[in-house]
Amino acid sequence: MSDADLTGAGAEGGRPSAEVQTAWKLAAARAAVAAIPNGAVIGLGSGTTADLMLAELAERVRREGLRVTGIPTSERTRAEAARLGIALADINDNLVITLSIDGADEVALPQLDLIKGRGGALLREKLIAASSSYRVIIADASKVVTTLASHSPVPVEVVAFGWRRTAERLAELGARPALRPLHDDPRRPFVTDEGHYILDCHLGPVLRPDALAAHIKATVGVVEHGLFIGMTERVYIAGPQGVRVYDQPD
Repeated sequence: MSDADLTGAGAEGGRPSAEVQTAWKLAAARAAVAAIPNGAVIGLGSGTTADLMLAELAERVRREGLRVTGIPTSERTRAEAARLGIALADINDNLVITLSIDGADEVALPQLDLIKGRGGALLREKLIAASSSYRVIIADASKVVTTLASHSPVPVEVVAFGWRRTAERLAELGARPALRPLHDDPRRPFVTDEGHYILDCHLGPVLRPDALAAHIKATVGVVEHGLFIGMTERVYIAGPQGVRVYDQPD
């Protein structure tokens, strides 16, 4: 399968329908969950794709007696995993995280760099990814790009105090930052599990994401950003031709 096969529905033929995207996400989630070994400690991602992964994982636990322990990346994921009967632990517990599984807003091939954070959990997602022995991403073909920020803004988690000043500093880097509002009340800002705000920074295609990541992280007021550079070992991408697995290039 070529990259053109994977991206055609999103680039030139229009984005796939929500139903098709969900089916692709489910296929990718199912393939990733099928590879989880017994006894694994798993970083559990956040967002709509991760929700499908949680359901598949719970089904393996129920049907096969798979023994796993999950470490959630958000309070929402914690609640959903508990509801599904997945055993949970805390990132500060003395456990080796075998692998983490999460979704992404954009996946750049072939290097497997990512933009993450649309679900608002990017800080905890990055903390767990950094603590994991192996990092897995599941995505549908519409998320594939050749250059990061081609379609999605880069979420930046910032301290609420002085956020406008932080936004001005990010604008000096060439970003167009917008304060993320609550989904159900756009008059109020979205607040992360850690009590921070998120600035969605529109940049256009980023040719040197590693350099941009360093500049954003060095900005006063910034807690973390959604550029995940060199933090993925494997990506499962599902599209019109099925599921394709990409591993980190040597």
